[in-house]
Amino acid sequence: MKDFLDFAYDAQPMRVVFRPGAALTATAGEAERLGLRRVLVLSGARGADTAQAVADSLGEVCVGVHAEAKMHVPVEVADRAVELARSLGADGCVAVGGGSSIGLGKAIALRTGLPLIAVPSTYSGSEMTPVWGLTEHGAKRTGRDPAVRPRSVVYDPELTLGLPVPLTVTSAINATAHAVEALYAPDGSPLIALMAEEGMRAMAGALPELAAEPRSLEARGRALYGAWLCGSCLGATTMGLHHKLCHVLGGTFGLPHAETHTVVLPYALAYNAPAAPEAAAAVARALDAPVAPTALWELAGRLGAPRSLAELGLKEGDLATAAEQAVSQAYANPRPVTEEGVLALLRAAYEGAAPV
Repeated sequence: MKDFLDFAYDAQPMRVVFRPGAALTATAGEAERLGLRRVLVLSGARGADTAQAVADSLGEVCVGVHAEAKMHVPVEVADRAVELARSLGADGCVAVGGGSSIGLGKAIALRTGLPLIAVPSTYSGSEMTPVWGLTEHGAKRTGRDPAVRPRSVVYDPELTLGLPVPLTVTSAINATAHAVEALYAPDGSPLIALMAEEGMRAMAGALPELAAEPRSLEARGRALYGAWLCGSCLGATTMGLHHKLCHVLGGTFGLPHAETHTVVLPYALAYNAPAAPEAAAAVARALDAPVAPTALWELAGRLGAPRSLAELGLKEGDLATAAEQAVSQAYANPRPVTEEGVLALLRAAYEGAAPV
């Protein structure tokens, strides 16, 4: 983290509405506030019923529901959605769901400039960022553009009540990864450090309760609050090795997004901790544990989350290719990124043993 008197911070230019029931009671008002009259609602197949309910709450303002969002936003899926938005004369989009739905909304915003309202139902954090991603020919490209940042975000803990416990856990640890990397980002700040630690603390406190009682609205609210803070960290800073690895593993090898973040995070933090001791100490404080990488690995295990890349379907022979891709471009990271070091990290994550 930079010295207190040496930092820059850009405030997030978006509006947030946070309360139970907001998806159906506040989304129409947010569309009206933005002057939208022809809104396309987006979702994945799994969240189509929720998206339809949001569409119904919009009334005549909604011109269609497009429930074809896919993980990692394949470019052909984005192309179809952009074509539909244009053919319907949409003047804005409402993305209902997790990172896949919001990612599709961002792809439309990137191509068309249409304003986006996000109604997240997971803890991915994508709704708080100007980061977009598209997958084409087995490779995931990402970039930053203010045009894709949602204009309004409607947080409704009720939307997460039906989120299965395994996805709850991995989605929450995915959010935690944003905060971890923000703590050692080159463009961090004292405010981001506060948000990161508070976000991780909220998430770590809520997760065991949700594993025991998935329908706890109070715990769901605290987890969504944590996701908001962690996502804000992602939106304000440059991510490092952890996120680069997850993009490679997802975009090239098709590994599931949240589960991959869950597996890789303890090992990525163990790799970077010697070069970022203050960040590692902040994670340990948030988790109320002595050693941060071990605490993350143990938390995933206690909650029944996957802890190895082998469990996710990666083949051992893919490790060298993944390491090569992860070092193919330069990016900010507190510890130098070498192919040998990344391959050792990936091998440890593949085997799933406690990080060292």
